[in-house]
Amino acid sequence: MPSPIQLTILAVGSRGDIQPYVALGEGLQRAGHGVRVVTNKDFEELVTSHGLEIRPLDLQIQAMMQSREASLAIEGGGLIASFRKLAEMAKEGARQLMQTGLDAARGADVIVAGFGGMLAGASIAEKLGIPFVQAYNVPLTPTAAFPGVLFPWMSVWPRSLSHRLSHWLTRQIIWQMGRSTGNAARTEILGLRPAPLRGMFDSELFRSGPLLYGLSPSVIPRPSDWAPNIHVTGYWFAEEPQGWRPPEELTAFLSRGPAPVYIGFGSMSSEKPEATTRLLLDALKTHGRRAIVHSGWAGLGSEALPDNVLVVGSVPHSWLFPRVSAIVHHGGAGTTAAAIRAGVPSIVVPFHGDQPFWGQLTGKLGIGTAPLPRKRLTSAKLAAAIERALTSEAMRENAAKLGERVRSEDGVARAVELLGQVRA
Repeated sequence: MPSPIQLTILAVGSRGDIQPYVALGEGLQRAGHGVRVVTNKDFEELVTSHGLEIRPLDLQIQAMMQSREASLAIEGGGLIASFRKLAEMAKEGARQLMQTGLDAARGADVIVAGFGGMLAGASIAEKLGIPFVQAYNVPLTPTAAFPGVLFPWMSVWPRSLSHRLSHWLTRQIIWQMGRSTGNAARTEILGLRPAPLRGMFDSELFRSGPLLYGLSPSVIPRPSDWAPNIHVTGYWFAEEPQGWRPPEELTAFLSRGPAPVYIGFGSMSSEKPEATTRLLLDALKTHGRRAIVHSGWAGLGSEALPDNVLVVGSVPHSWLFPRVSAIVHHGGAGTTAAAIRAGVPSIVVPFHGDQPFWGQLTGKLGIGTAPLPRKRLTSAKLAAAIERALTSEAMRENAAKLGERVRSEDGVARAVELLGQVRA
């Protein structure tokens, strides 16, 4: 058995961006490895509640995302506008991530990062001469099997060509965003040459070790045209922390009637939360459905609510989702995975980024309705989608069967096994 190693994980962004790496870190620690997590201080409690060491960045991503400018860019759904705004905000944290990441990686054997920490992780690994492992919960490797996550509509004949082109464009957008925000920190803090314009995907640093995807092979089967070092391990789920208990108000609401619909848009902010809340309430009123609304970063539920609707703050998806009848969400990778695992139908309301990809995939798998883009959402469309999700026996059966398969997988264990074998 390989000896224990020390790993530094770089994970920045929203809860959905960070939680899979918390699960990964917890699994590594259980296996005897040393783990240090670099992330924004918004989620210090999340990291420490799972027994992990944190090196916090002095960043409050939630406050940034709730600014009026960010809300307009994200809720509008425009790919370029939303990514430009995210890049502007990322500049504030790039230097912190590079410096704190460098300090946290001293003495480490391996650096692990997803796309949020890709440039910083690779640069620090290059500086210290240690392995860098890419670990994603969104597919970024080019393939002919399906389109890139930022261009799901690019699935046209000849698909082999359009799919590969869409992946190239996706990777370039993500790389250029990271490069534009982190290049100055790479040169000034680490003393390295500027990162290459076309990316480091074909460099020895990126290609020498395993590339891990925290995705279920039951949801996205591993494409046959991927290299042998690329692994689809299964999802990385973080369970609710030991000792966590649901609020009494929530358990009482669940016990008072049939399983409610869950509605929540996670880290997606809203310029007009009152109007969004009214839209949701009007959709529920159409058929008199009970619902649990997650306030989230959009600030939903800020007005008087009827007795059939309960507003909640942060509640672990692993606990709540199996107790609801349908899940209305934004289509973030982490929330989509949690909904699939619960075996409950989804109604995806994508805002931007990779969310349309997950919305389309949910519909193709027969475990949810066709996606309802946020900028075109109406109460009538949402009411109809909820009713379809609740009354379609085929959809409910598909969701339940896929959830059962996903729950039988142990993606964390497989990823831990692969990471434990990495050596300089």
